[in-house]
Order: sequence, then structure tokens, then C-alpha cells
Amino acid sequence: MPNLATTELMGSQDAIVFDGECVLCSGFFQFMAARNKSQRFKFATAQSPVGQRLYQELGLPTQDFETNLVIINGKVHQRLDAFAAAMNALPGIWPVLSICRFLPGWIKDPLYHAIARNRYKMFGRNPTCLIPDAALRNRFLPEGF
Repeated sequence: MPNLATTELMGSQDAIVFDGECVLCSGFFQFMAARNKSQRFKFATAQSPVGQRLYQELGLPTQDFETNLVIINGKVHQRLDAFAAAMNALPGIWPVLSICRFLPGWIKDPLYHAIARNRYKMFGRNPTCLIPDAALRNRFLPEGF
């Protein structure tokens, strides 16, 4: 069932909201942008005005982003389920990676949180939030960066 706040902000647009300072999260964005040939997804950084509104309306922290959001048909996916939903939406062999959604919560949630808590130590942090180049700007939501 679509989330009302998300539906009001996004309409019917599928989107990925990610931490623009996190090297791992920015890498996920770049991976998805390169494989999102149909341009099904629009993008936004969590630090952007639209990202901040989404995190706030979902009751998520607006300073320490411990999850990317993948929004498909108005439904918000978080943590490993967000990764699975994104992989399932890609063409080719990528949907096979969505199998992780079937892991029990007692395995996938601690695993995801361990990586999320240590992502800056493990992968690094960009000194500033990602600012897309001109070629990618039209693939972002309004107020998405």
C-alpha cells in the first residue's frame, strides 16, 4: 500500500534517495544510474530538500542517514529490502540479487545495520554532498540535490 506522505511528494514517480556524502551510497546511485536505461528511477540525495522531507515524514533521522530509500509504485523500501527492490527493477541478470529480501529479519537487519553504522569507516565519506553533473541533473527529482 502506498505511503500517503510519499505519494503526495512523489506522485507516481519511482525514486531512489541516498546519502550524498557516503561513498558506498553514492556508488549505489552511480550503479543504478548507469543501469537505469529506461530512466524509471529519479534520484535525490537525503540531504536535499525533497530527501529531508521524505525522511522526516517517514520518521527517519534527518542528519544520520542509516538507510537509502527505494520508492516503487508509492511503496517505500528501506535497508536491505531497498537494495532488493532496486535490483529487482533492473533488466538483465541483476534481479537475481533481490533474493536477499527472503533472508529472515534477524539476519538481514543486523547485517545491514552493521554496514550502515560503519560505512564511512569502511568506504569513506565525500567532503561535500554529491552534486550531479549536467548530464545527470535531469534524472534528479526537483529539489533533489
